Amino acid sequence: MSDLGKIDRQFFESRIAPNLGAERDDVALGPSHGVDFGVIDVGGRALVTATDPVSIPPALGLERAARFALDLILADVAVSGIPPSHLSICFTLPEAMSDEAFGTVWETIHEECADLGVAVVTGHTARYSDPSHPWIGAATAMGVGDHAAIVRPDGAREGDRLLLTTGPAVESVGLLSTLFPEELELPDGVITDAQERLEEVHCVRDALTAAAAGPVRAMHDVTEGGLAGALNEMATGAGARFEIDRAAVPIRPGVAEVCAHLEIDPWAATSCGSLVIAVDPAGVDAVREALEDRGTVVADIGRVEASSDGDEGGVLADGERLEHPRVDPSWDAYAKLADRRT
Repeated sequence: MSDLGKIDRQFFESRIAPNLGAERDDVALGPSHGVDFGVIDVGGRALVTATDPVSIPPALGLERAARFALDLILADVAVSGIPPSHLSICFTLPEAMSDEAFGTVWETIHEECADLGVAVVTGHTARYSDPSHPWIGAATAMGVGDHAAIVRPDGAREGDRLLLTTGPAVESVGLLSTLFPEELELPDGVITDAQERLEEVHCVRDALTAAAAGPVRAMHDVTEGGLAGALNEMATGAGARFEIDRAAVPIRPGVAEVCAHLEIDPWAATSCGSLVIAVDPAGVDAVREALEDRGTVVADIGRVEASSDGDEGGVLADGERLEHPRVDPSWDAYAKLADRRT
């Protein structure tokens, strides 16, 4: 297992996958490494579900932190193409979080859920002596739809084009520059550009927009392990080879400068808000236009090819193998910046 961050594929296959409780015929899609959601069949309808931690860093501002946390939770259902509709949420609040602060977080979550058509159906809220920010709970998002409408995580097919929204490392750069502006010791203009990336860390509406414009074969949000991780997880799941043009990948303002300063690879750093989307070639223009109409940066970065004999699939960037990062470099960058502050 990695020292920090999500477990790797080897740990999942050896420790998690053999121990998944009862075998049930109604589980249409169960746990798999790198897959964002599961699917349960309920009377012929698909219940798409996903669980994530709730992270509220107060330094972001409680309203912005709450919106960020909710989008991260709902995104793993949205990438299925099925709109999230229900939410179960648990808060394990630190003693230091006041009633007023929690009220701001909860009202923000309520307003965003209402706008997206998501109902809160159950949960748990309590204060405890040990928890501390930013990890203050967990939540399960759900969406109900037709099985045929689900965008499969392993659905990329030979000939599909690969679209990328927003770009690599926007989340990492936005968070680090907002939490540690003085410790970065970069020009004010670079810091301002980097901090503005936090306005781009929301992808639920982008995912649903892309799925509606279709035909979309597969979607994956770019979380821990960054763009390199997301591409590899999609390619491995599909048993295909992804061929990527590095020059086509959009780099948002402030990203290159902050990543260079921190000596982290932007392609390996978490980037919530970015989506990799495999699209049938006939639908590429429609999906791009729909996303651009929302003001979303989107680029055609490559294509899906059949894997060769004996090859389980993988990613080539400008003809060179792109490996899945073992550890997301943003974790170490955060620790070093925190040390500088102390």
